Amino acid sequence: MSMTDPIADFLTHIRNALMRRHAQVNSPSSKIKAEIARVLKQEGYIGDWNTTQDKRGHTLIQVELKYDKKGEPVIRGLKRISRPGLRTHAGSTQMPPVFNGQGIAIITTSQGVLTDLECRERKIGGEVLCHVW
Repeated sequence: MSMTDPIADFLTHIRNALMRRHAQVNSPSSKIKAEIARVLKQEGYIGDWNTTQDKRGHTLIQVELKYDKKGEPVIRGLKRISRPGLRTHAGSTQMPPVFNGQGIAIITTSQGVLTDLECRERKIGGEVLCHVW
């Protein structure tokens, strides 16, 4: 497990849990991961999330995964965009639609973590953390 990119690890935890059809997934917690989880819930990609403590007292973020009526994951894809080695920023006018408008981009801005749509509405840009579809 690489600790150089905790957000990529978080997305991979979710991706792997979805492939295994798990009901929930735990990952080490951080403020940014909590904000990503908040946006995923707000946009209807996950059921719910909360933070818990493990046996050693480390804070974990617990994400409740969501599946459709056929048992298929609601999240069809997660892709890390901005990485520690290559930061990717976008202005409010340069944000391309994700998956032909079927998905969202999660962006960290001066006003918090927002979706690409919220950024366009508020006319602010930021660092593109990931795409979800």
